[in-house]
Amino acid sequence: MLQNNPELKSKIDQLWNKFWSGGISNPLTAIEQITYLLFMKRLDELDLKRQAGAEFIGERCASKFDGKWIPPEYRARREERDTDAEWAKKLEDEKHYEIDKQTLRWSEFKHMQAEEMLQHVQGKVFPFLKDLNGTESNFTRHMKNAVFIIPKPALLVEAVKTIDDIFEVMERDSRENGQAFQDIQGDVYEMLLSEIATAGKNGQFRTPRHIIKLMADLVRPQLGHKIADPACGSGGFLLGAYQYIVTQLAIKAGTKDLAPDEDGFVRTSVAAALTEKAQAILASSLWGYDIDATMVRLGLMNLMMHGIDEPHIDYKDTLSKSYTEESEYDIVMANPPFTGSIDKGDINEALQLGTTKTELLFVENIYRLLKKGGTACVIVPQGVLFGSGGAFKTLRQLLVERCELKAVITLPSGVFKPYAGVSTAILLFTKVWGPKDKVTQPATEHVWFYEMAADGYSLDDKRSKQEGFGDLQDIIARYHARNPAADTDRTAKCFMVPRTEIADEKNSYDLSLSRYKTDVFEEVHYDAPGVILDRLIQAEVGDVDEAELAKVQSGIVRELLELKEMIG
Repeated sequence: MLQNNPELKSKIDQLWNKFWSGGISNPLTAIEQITYLLFMKRLDELDLKRQAGAEFIGERCASKFDGKWIPPEYRARREERDTDAEWAKKLEDEKHYEIDKQTLRWSEFKHMQAEEMLQHVQGKVFPFLKDLNGTESNFTRHMKNAVFIIPKPALLVEAVKTIDDIFEVMERDSRENGQAFQDIQGDVYEMLLSEIATAGKNGQFRTPRHIIKLMADLVRPQLGHKIADPACGSGGFLLGAYQYIVTQLAIKAGTKDLAPDEDGFVRTSVAAALTEKAQAILASSLWGYDIDATMVRLGLMNLMMHGIDEPHIDYKDTLSKSYTEESEYDIVMANPPFTGSIDKGDINEALQLGTTKTELLFVENIYRLLKKGGTACVIVPQGVLFGSGGAFKTLRQLLVERCELKAVITLPSGVFKPYAGVSTAILLFTKVWGPKDKVTQPATEHVWFYEMAADGYSLDDKRSKQEGFGDLQDIIARYHARNPAADTDRTAKCFMVPRTEIADEKNSYDLSLSRYKTDVFEEVHYDAPGVILDRLIQAEVGDVDEAELAKVQSGIVRELLELKEMIG
């Protein structure tokens, strides 16, 4: 986790303070503006890297900055009544507005004077970004209402310089710590959010990257799987699945010496092993939805910064009547909102739980989104595991009977600090029976429970890196080697429970780990009271013989001596 790099933290503090003092005080507005700048920087870097890579192997690589660009408002539009001569004149006229794309590179405009830079970025670079994938693209549609509102030339110059510094620190960090230079925007975004308590109140908090990697290693997505996140935020889970698949393809292609990162996960962000066909399959495999337009833009840019040119992230409320997808996806990975409820009249009629609680509706909706045989890995508040309401129990029954509920992994309550201290759990389940199927045999035979005690980071607001990987790698190893015949020790960290026990009258589909765990009470041996009193007296007066002690007339030592006489 890069937030453990103090130099980076201080640079991001500086950036945040500059925006604050520059007049942009709304945290999400600041994050969005910073993201546009990160995107400009990353776009230039990726393009230069791709060209260098292509040159190295003697190929030609089309650059996003080749040729000329005409702002959309100046482009010639042919009307029905235009003669050929009129149309030719329009085409000639639009050439006056041509801009050499090379001047739109970060590496070009960062050397400009302050006033000129602000005008250039506001009037040319930002409109070029919005138009990046052509007028018809998903990205352009969502960027339509995006505005560049950095008001002062000095603020832009400062921000550009600080972002250059941030990238430098991150590249150095990745070289020194063997950490692949990965979710840059996500890292900066996470650190900015941790600066501001108000953003946490908006529910805009990210799932820590090592938890995303853990979940990817549990579900093991493959090339060709259709993968979704119905509450995708800045696209962290989609990126996690993408990086897992890219890494597996690189390993298959013979990449050696991939060192585990600081959390014990093997990842590479180098997509060199991807053939054009594999890249196309992968790009069409990732689907995300969010109800916050800013988050949709952040998610789109985040995925584009990682080489996915046309991400499928859309503005949609996946719980509402307007969202009708069903049985579409092989894998769903998500951390849906924990709190809040939805207006009853707007809930999709296909959702049968009879509740307005979003944390329950999202899990039912994820079940609906899965194809038969598809697997979901979802973070839920622990209340979902034991809540006594009718909708809670109905949902758990659905997970146990219509799905193969493979695992319940409880997480310690500090995992989402500093944003929230709520206790959560990971549910891992595979859809077996559809919502309308008659269940002839419940799908779950045994559920694997694991109690995570540590995730490799301190569980306070600082979340600083600790020695080792916590339980992360142990969870992956034990989950993939789970065995109902062997995992029977209920006093252990993990064990399996048969469905018959979970579904019986006593437990009534309760999925809380504590319900099935056997606590071990260690017998503690204490010294005799006289021995303890001798120790206390010695601590007060040191080694003194009985005769000297007898002379003590008052104070705590006298009281201790009297107490000793009383107990004999």
